[in-house]
Amino acid sequence: MPDIDLYGVFVPALLVYAVLAFGVSLVLRRLLARAGLYRFIWHRPLFDLALTVVCLGAIAAVAGRLT
Repeated sequence: MPDIDLYGVFVPALLVYAVLAFGVSLVLRRLLARAGLYRFIWHRPLFDLALTVVCLGAIAAVAGRLT
């Protein structure tokens, strides 16, 4: 993965994707909590981690196709 230049500082692309994935997962978690769907989840922290990993994979796949 290439590095991303942020005002002269080279940041690994995976770090940028992880920050974006964390933000997307925060929004999704709030939507799930507001809709009351967390009552069907057995282990909420494990589900939240899996949701973040899935978001990271999706963002990395989309970014890979765009570059």
